[in-house]
Amino acid sequence: MKTKAAVLRELGKAWEIVEMDLDPPKTGEVLVRWVAAGLCHSDEHLRTGDIPVRYPIVGGHEGAGVVEEVGTGVTRLKPGDHIVCSFLPVCGHCRFCARGMTNLCDLGMFLVDNCLPDGTFRFHADGLDFGQMCLLGTFSQWGTVSEYSCVKIDDDLPLETAALVGCGVPTGWGTAVNAGDVRPGETVVIYGIGGVGINAVQGAAFAGARNVIAVDPLPNKRMVAEQLGATHTAVNAADAQQLVTELTLGVGADKALITMGVVTQDAIDAAFAAIRKRGSVVITGLNGPGVKNIVIPSFELTLFEKRIQGALFGGGNPFDDIPKMLDLYRGGHLKLDELITSRYRLEDVNQGYQDLNDGKNVRGVMIMEH
Repeated sequence: MKTKAAVLRELGKAWEIVEMDLDPPKTGEVLVRWVAAGLCHSDEHLRTGDIPVRYPIVGGHEGAGVVEEVGTGVTRLKPGDHIVCSFLPVCGHCRFCARGMTNLCDLGMFLVDNCLPDGTFRFHADGLDFGQMCLLGTFSQWGTVSEYSCVKIDDDLPLETAALVGCGVPTGWGTAVNAGDVRPGETVVIYGIGGVGINAVQGAAFAGARNVIAVDPLPNKRMVAEQLGATHTAVNAADAQQLVTELTLGVGADKALITMGVVTQDAIDAAFAAIRKRGSVVITGLNGPGVKNIVIPSFELTLFEKRIQGALFGGGNPFDDIPKMLDLYRGGHLKLDELITSRYRLEDVNQGYQDLNDGKNVRGVMIMEH
């Protein structure tokens, strides 16, 4: 069948809208009519090279839609089901899945080539095979994906809102609640209030942190943070450090969460300095694979027993956390509609990412037209 999709042909190039051929689902796969896709910073990392992939590639890894067709052997889904895609597939039986670490599923080995788990491609154009961001490619009207990537949701949930819980929301929330293990009464500093950081704010507040300090230079981001759970905001790391010192009587923050899109040494320095003895720095943002930018004093690391923790998907379980996020949304404990700053058409993808880079959006959502 034919579908229109937003693709990257080369490193550093703009998104292009291309009409493509899409293969039907094979064994264990489903055809999805995408309704909405989140504009996440990770797709911008594809363009800049901070996440290395094979080009050309169909973008998009946050998405929600309706299953239209299923391949042989599919047991989790049927036509008509509403789904949110998991940012990574979950096989359920590899070593890491068996230990409950499904965010580290071995199917992640296909991320560099971005083919489906059988090693082949479903999108084709101009005689080329196109990969799918996170084995998904939700910047398309239609997509063929593994059933391991689909989480069934209730039919009455708004799909354009539910799309956000595929990655950014549980990643931010989990950075605080899972990887960060924020406890009641703690002081938490969050550096970078974008699509991930704003949900780290929500997670820290829900976990009972006494002080939630949101750090971002943009007033619109700080304002939203205050609305969604931050007790204090700061324009920069120096102001945040002053707040931490005052609020903790010089002891230091319990947790520092780095959720900015591109992690810098300055952010590492600030977060490591802000935490107390046995405090933790959780790093959810990233930089290019060849960049070595985490330099810390071993003297302080050892004598104060400070900790640094990386976090993928917030250290959570997509097939558990995605339904949980939606249950919290239903109960009014998690704000999702309030996160959406702007909506875009597929053809507006470059404007959407320009707005993201300009700091205009907390979250942008792409609405598909069929």
